Amino acid sequence: MLTSQRKRHLMDVLRRDGRIVATQLSAELGVSEDTIRRDLRELAKEGLLQRVHGGALPASPALGDFAARQHITPADKAAIGRAAAALVQPGQVVFVDGGTTCAQLVRALPRQLRATVVTHSPSIAMELMDHPEIEVIMLGGRLFRHSIVGVGAATLEAIMQIRADTYFMGVTSVHPDMGLSTGDYEEACVKRALCKAAAETIVLASSEKLATASPYRIVGLSEISGIVLPATTPADITRPYLDLGIALTLA
Repeated sequence: MLTSQRKRHLMDVLRRDGRIVATQLSAELGVSEDTIRRDLRELAKEGLLQRVHGGALPASPALGDFAARQHITPADKAAIGRAAAALVQPGQVVFVDGGTTCAQLVRALPRQLRATVVTHSPSIAMELMDHPEIEVIMLGGRLFRHSIVGVGAATLEAIMQIRADTYFMGVTSVHPDMGLSTGDYEEACVKRALCKAAAETIVLASSEKLATASPYRIVGLSEISGIVLPATTPADITRPYLDLGIALTLA
């Protein structure tokens, strides 16, 4: 089998099974595990998959920049935003992440809602300019332009001074085995700190992020309380999260 044929087969297996196990493919194709690993490295460089121990998982299409991500499943993100906004109660202090799905959340908050939103995202803060009853607290730090959020030591220090009721987390990838992950190391550190500083964490996950993996782990699924995801998500994808005892809100 030619290299190009073998790579096509690997991608077919990934689409069919949702994962690649190097030992199985090595035996099936009659080639060494080193050959399979080399193929996976090359496919990962093309952004077609995410390598993990023993094989590979689908790569998240949400690894693109902010402008590109705005055009991915916009209807799903709007529905998720509305469902997440309904979870915010008067008087609460909530962390709101950056990103396109969290932008839909704050747009859906009632104008008369009295609450406090703490965010490290300038774009999220600007979305709340026409919500006069919401107090907005900005966390400082170095601007990470890819996601339009603050990162670094100053951001982490500011997070340590706050205890929030809920953290609405945006992620690049959600996987029942690999947990939550994203495409930047410092951003993962900030998300992890926000998770630890909140009484509960609710993950906002549009359909393209489910059952995928990204390079930098945030936390395992045992660290979160719930996931808001599209109502159209197939049962075979939601079942592993339900089996883990995670509350799912279908938007």
